[in-house]
Amino acid sequence: MRMRCHPNHAPDTQEGYALIQDIVIDAASDYSDFMSEKTAFKPEGVLRPERVLAIRKSERTYDAIVTSAVEFLWTHPFRELTVAKLMSLAGASRPAFYQYFSDLHQLMEVLLDDIQAAIMESANPWLRGEVGHIHGLEMSLRGLIDVSYSNGPIIRAVADAAASDHRLEQAWQQFLQSFEMAIAARIEQDQAAGLTAAFPALPMAVALTRLDAATMIEFFGHRPRGNPEDVFQILRRIWISTLYGEPGLLQMKQ
Repeated sequence: MRMRCHPNHAPDTQEGYALIQDIVIDAASDYSDFMSEKTAFKPEGVLRPERVLAIRKSERTYDAIVTSAVEFLWTHPFRELTVAKLMSLAGASRPAFYQYFSDLHQLMEVLLDDIQAAIMESANPWLRGEVGHIHGLEMSLRGLIDVSYSNGPIIRAVADAAASDHRLEQAWQQFLQSFEMAIAARIEQDQAAGLTAAFPALPMAVALTRLDAATMIEFFGHRPRGNPEDVFQILRRIWISTLYGEPGLLQMKQ
């Protein structure tokens, strides 16, 4: 806002009215400019309402695709799945699928990666030796069963398709091998600590991992699903007796 006279200069009445009028006009103009700048300012990271709604809709569409894929795979093999069928079940347009996935194979690879990450998260305390060996193994098996109970159709669909689909065969083998290598490393640690008998660690890890996979598919890959607690008790006994022998079984009962 501009001052129109020197403070020592006293304007006459007419000049005073003109000066006041100019001051008021300038003040109004300055305030208008200030409010325009304030209104236009958007803090970095703050989303406009329409952008928030778009993100939420995008999340809902993705969730609908995943949910519909699981529902379809409960009763159909992967080879019968098409983008058109999937998006019809999801209640979204066919082009919407390609906003998230390049093809159906990538969809299955992403879902399998998510399953792997969830199982690994629950198994890490045992694999890293962060908790007692018996308790940690039990936590690992509980996590495996919880994840597989919800995602059994995906595991079964990929395992079945792997026999004739090269890309899913690779995904399935990588999925299994990620667990086999981690379990073999833990077995070797337990052997060095005198907790586990001497035997080849990697072949044993492969056998136990393939047993788990077959069990998850058999009990949770079809409806009606098996009883998770029954599956836990079976696998618990097999794993503990194999890795930790009679001392492990005695500790398990305590």
